[in-house]
Amino acid sequence: MLGKYSYLQVALLVFGAIFCLIYPLGLVWPAGWKWHEGAPYVSQYYMMIVGVYATLGIFLIRAAGNPSAHRSLIQFTIWSSVVHALIMAVQAMGDPMHTGHLLGDVPALLLVALVLGVLSRGGATAANAAA
Repeated sequence: MLGKYSYLQVALLVFGAIFCLIYPLGLVWPAGWKWHEGAPYVSQYYMMIVGVYATLGIFLIRAAGNPSAHRSLIQFTIWSSVVHALIMAVQAMGDPMHTGHLLGDVPALLLVALVLGVLSRGGATAANAAA
């Protein structure tokens, strides 16, 4: 517990904010966050990913207010992050030009899944014990 906020609430806020910042991450470290050459807006695919993750980020920030009411969103974030990371890892290992993803977005997504998984499991246990 961090004051009146739980670790899960803080994690949801932090990861939500980071998901909203996928576009700037592509500018700062292109090899770790983009799959194309040039500016982020050049790729329709990348802009779609930016839109999806920004939307998820906003909903994670909203979920931080009451995580127990948003368990399915948190579970979706965990499992979609694992699936996304695994697919990207396989693709990055098959293409030498994209190995930077093995140090960028792949471990970042696995970290999101691990942290939210551990914290939401602990929160569910605490909520069940209180009930």
